[in-house]
Amino acid sequence: MVIVQTNLLNQIPHPFSIVCPITSKVIEQADILRVHLKKGTANLHQECDILVDQVRTIDNRRLIRKIGKMPSGLESTLMENLKIILDLE
Repeated sequence: MVIVQTNLLNQIPHPFSIVCPITSKVIEQADILRVHLKKGTANLHQECDILVDQVRTIDNRRLIRKIGKMPSGLESTLMENLKIILDLE
């Protein structure tokens, strides 16, 4: 999972996090609905896709450990894709 919420929510007692799930079922031609992560990116052991269209809220107790940090370029792409699918521009 990739946490996509604002850091403002981390500064208050907030029991949930807004995330996008990650899958190892990579689809190359899904540019807006997925962000591709190459093997080794953020310490991943295989190629994966972030499922931009499956935003959800999860209980923070499900966040067991941090695996890695996305490069800023991919983070920007993810945020732009979220803006597109949520019609925020």
